[in-house]
Amino acid sequence: MATDIGIDLGSSKTVIFSSSKVVLELPNVVTVDSETWEPVYFGEKAKQTIGRTPDSLVCVFPIERGIISDYDIAEMMLKNYMQQAFGNRIMRPRIMATLPAGLTDLQHHSLSNVVESAGGRNISVIEGPLAVAFGIGLDFSKPRGSLIVDIGAGTTDIAVISLGGIAACESFKTASSDFDSQIIKYVRKEYNIEIGQLTAEMIKVKIGSAVKRDVEVAIVAKGRNVFSGLPESFEISSGEVYDAITETVDAVCNAVRQVLNRTDPDLVADITEDGMYLTGGGSQLNGMAERLEKYLGVSVHRLEDPAHSVVKGAAVALKNPQLLKNVDYQLRSIKELVVE
Repeated sequence: MATDIGIDLGSSKTVIFSSSKVVLELPNVVTVDSETWEPVYFGEKAKQTIGRTPDSLVCVFPIERGIISDYDIAEMMLKNYMQQAFGNRIMRPRIMATLPAGLTDLQHHSLSNVVESAGGRNISVIEGPLAVAFGIGLDFSKPRGSLIVDIGAGTTDIAVISLGGIAACESFKTASSDFDSQIIKYVRKEYNIEIGQLTAEMIKVKIGSAVKRDVEVAIVAKGRNVFSGLPESFEISSGEVYDAITETVDAVCNAVRQVLNRTDPDLVADITEDGMYLTGGGSQLNGMAERLEKYLGVSVHRLEDPAHSVVKGAAVALKNPQLLKNVDYQLRSIKELVVE
């Protein structure tokens, strides 16, 4: 029976962690009926319908750039995911949910309400970078600065942590999904071919790179010719993908620099000595750590499981509430709810 649950409700996917393991990881996509707005598919099935739906169906992304954009759909989606993960075994668990750094109290409240609808006793909502710090075991008893960079799908969360609190932070709206958008634009401009989001993501994952590769690799993909409207194949190289996304990668690096510019010099000195911690799905882009090291002149520590480091850290914080004593967080007692 699940009693303690960590939830990472991200821009691209929801990850649920319980009993020392990831129990569910699904895309944050819901396919709904275009007239009644009733959900038809959730998660992976819904993702496969992106760009392939008839007029009677619409794909909805209830979380955009780390913020809930459609409250009702987000609520139904999380209820479905909780049901898939735990069935009827869930009994008013304690839940720790994560959200991007620097959001408003209203956005904290919205996330709490969505998670509450899935059933829980006490809900804590904390920033993703802080959860990462818990997960990697940073020593919060010392006044020493640590830099966490979490490159997600919709946001890049950057935070300087000291004494168990956030000294400086920012959530930038440039992240991994923007790499996909730049690939789509590049292919249209250079090849006169339209490709979809899923194809762009596949290209990024297979041959994308934040630095020029020593050995060029290429991939064949398919799309629709802009002029003829007919299907057409094309070959794109890793060098071309690098050219397509390099400005966006620089924007992510510059975002880290902006946070450091607002950070106390003594904390920056600590970071220069200890290095920074890089995590998030976007950090898995080939060469991302090397690009940041060269741009900032700071060594980069890559986490072992970057895609799940946030939700694992949330679970650690839930089991060790004393770690939250210096943190501005939200803890609520909520009414008893039943997951249908």
